[in-house]
Amino acid sequence: MDSTDSWLLSRVGARLLTASAGGLAGWWAGRFIGYPLTLGMTAAAAAVLALSVADTLKGHRLLDWLRTPEANPPALPGLWGEVGHRVQRVIQVKDDLIADERARLQEFLSAIDASPNGVLLLDATDHINWISSMAADHFGLNPERDLQQRVTNLVRHPAFVQYLSAGDYRDAVKCQMGHGTQGVLQIQIRSYGDGLKLVLSQDITERERADTMRRDFVANVSHEIRTPLTVLNGFIETLGSLPLTEVERKRVITLMAQQADRMQILVSDLLTLAQIEGSPRPSSDKWINVDALMLRIETDGKALSRERHPMHVTLETQGKHYEMAGVESEWLSAMGNLVSNAVRYTPEGAAIDVRWALLPGGGAEFSVKDGGIGIAPEHIPRLTERFYRVDGSRSRDTGGTGLGLSIVKHVVQRHGGELRISSEPGKGSTFTLTVPAARVRQV
Repeated sequence: MDSTDSWLLSRVGARLLTASAGGLAGWWAGRFIGYPLTLGMTAAAAAVLALSVADTLKGHRLLDWLRTPEANPPALPGLWGEVGHRVQRVIQVKDDLIADERARLQEFLSAIDASPNGVLLLDATDHINWISSMAADHFGLNPERDLQQRVTNLVRHPAFVQYLSAGDYRDAVKCQMGHGTQGVLQIQIRSYGDGLKLVLSQDITERERADTMRRDFVANVSHEIRTPLTVLNGFIETLGSLPLTEVERKRVITLMAQQADRMQILVSDLLTLAQIEGSPRPSSDKWINVDALMLRIETDGKALSRERHPMHVTLETQGKHYEMAGVESEWLSAMGNLVSNAVRYTPEGAAIDVRWALLPGGGAEFSVKDGGIGIAPEHIPRLTERFYRVDGSRSRDTGGTGLGLSIVKHVVQRHGGELRISSEPGKGSTFTLTVPAARVRQV
């Protein structure tokens, strides 16, 4: 029996005792003064007693419901029913407010979870209160299992641990991503509330890669330009300070012209690459005659070779005529670069095969097979990087800028095609451009 039951029994007992005492007192008083208690008065006293007991029982039922207000209130008449109804309304309003706040919190957390940045919420002791899905991916955490764990027990990168413990969060910190990849995270911590912390993480892998490429690009361009400038300055000093014979003077001027041409080619390739990268994707409504295109490629290639290499140009179209869609200057640049490379790196007397052919499933391919020394397999994946050279000194001797294959790759990708490279040391190399079927038609 709990305290409420004891209270109820005591109230009922007290009312019975009071009623009984009142009845006995009235009866003895009536006998003493000569007026005995009538039957009506006795009935009235019994009715008052019954109402009192019923009222107490109603209060008991209301108290029982208040112990578990989730259930419906008892159907009580009169005052107790009104009290139960008002209490139920207050509880319902409170429950509705709590539900609304929970819904708003869930919407807020869902919005944070949709952010491309990761978010961790830490308590005052650096235990995890909440993890967004992106933060779980960044740090290699489980959004459910790792809750209430100390963050430094799970994220142990020294830079992050030191940053968190230092308490100076004015600047961000960089560290590796938490699942063994080469990704780089930028982490920023913000304090709020009573010792709580907001940990923001951002994947800056691409930004770091772009920064590295930009630094390398500037360094490579500076290096490529510095060499011919140094040669030119040396020759200029020679012309100004030393008496030269006519033969020596012509030789110096010839070498100076070669270095100037080299810088001009480099600048031209840089401008071409910048233009290609900054231009929108070419449309498919501008068509180029393949016969005329291949004739121009053959003419330019033979002029560059100056009859040092047997050059075979093949157009496999089964006697029909075709057109290619795209930007003519870009296709000429890409195909011309492949032929130019073949001429530069093929020893004199070795053959160069240039071929344009239809593909069985639609589309076409343009390929250039040289008779050079070939390329080792480890170099092939990097050949299209800017300024990457298998043999730097040999490339400079042949007049290469290190940008040709990068231009080729960008052109063919912009037109929806692909660049394939196959090579074997000592057996030459084959460079192939594929043209998608949507950009080839018969005329």
